[in-house]
Amino acid sequence: MHKETFTFLGAVNKEIFVYRWRRVGAGALRAAIQISHGMAENAERYERFAQVLTDAGYIVYANDHLGHGLTAGTPELVGLTPKNGFSKMTETMAILTDIIAERHPGLPIYLFGHSMGSFLSQQYMYRYPGKLSGVVLSGSNGRQSQTIRAGIVLAELVASLKGDDHRSPLLMAMSFGSYNKKFQPNRSESDWLSRDEAEVDRYIQDPFCGGVFSAGFFKDFFHGLVDIHRPHKMERIPKHLPVFILSGDRDPVGGMGKGILQLVNMYSRLGMEEVSYKLYPGGRHEMLNETNREEVMQDVVSWLNDQTS
Repeated sequence: MHKETFTFLGAVNKEIFVYRWRRVGAGALRAAIQISHGMAENAERYERFAQVLTDAGYIVYANDHLGHGLTAGTPELVGLTPKNGFSKMTETMAILTDIIAERHPGLPIYLFGHSMGSFLSQQYMYRYPGKLSGVVLSGSNGRQSQTIRAGIVLAELVASLKGDDHRSPLLMAMSFGSYNKKFQPNRSESDWLSRDEAEVDRYIQDPFCGGVFSAGFFKDFFHGLVDIHRPHKMERIPKHLPVFILSGDRDPVGGMGKGILQLVNMYSRLGMEEVSYKLYPGGRHEMLNETNREEVMQDVVSWLNDQTS
């Protein structure tokens, strides 16, 4: 596999850092896969997945989102995002899609979104309905509970008192503090990510992972989580768009599977024609880094192969 990097100007005139992985040698490409990573991580973590995809005949692009990875620039700047950061991340994803389409005319483009990236992908589905041939949502969720309203109020209060760039342990604890409690006794603060302790340690040791995010980030993120499930917006999603949703049934982000089933039902009620899902028994949040990751990655490849055959 050949790895390249480049940058492009994103939605806020900011240089966006991108990884591109392609197989070595000739051969027709089946499709391009665009990856949208999660909060407090970075695109380079998807290199193992990219190896599996390129081996199967796909070319892979993945950008570091605003406030993340090498787009942020340094670990000290991770967690600081511009105003309307959630929306701007989605706009930036669409710019990258256009770059991919220009580089590979006529090649289908599929979007893989994990966690925060899956929520950005849900927004993308109705904001840019004509750009994609299909979507895979990993570690996602359906409509948020009413507690998200309290989160919005708190994030707006913290931002107004201390500024958008104030790093808020309170908002971090409110957002993620309950996740690890479901896996006590805890070995680390990130046990909820995976049953594979080595993978959890890799996350903890990555200087571009974790950290305390800003009040401005949370304000925009919480608003985004509400907006993506407004019925009049979801109605814009093309009914023929193929969607595959995958999650561990012990993923607290997806309500231990309940939120995934809710999201599937929401899409069904919209009349979407090609929605499938898989819940992995015992799986936690990062199914690409779980103990059964080979199974998960092959399931994604099989779904993509079915779409591109």
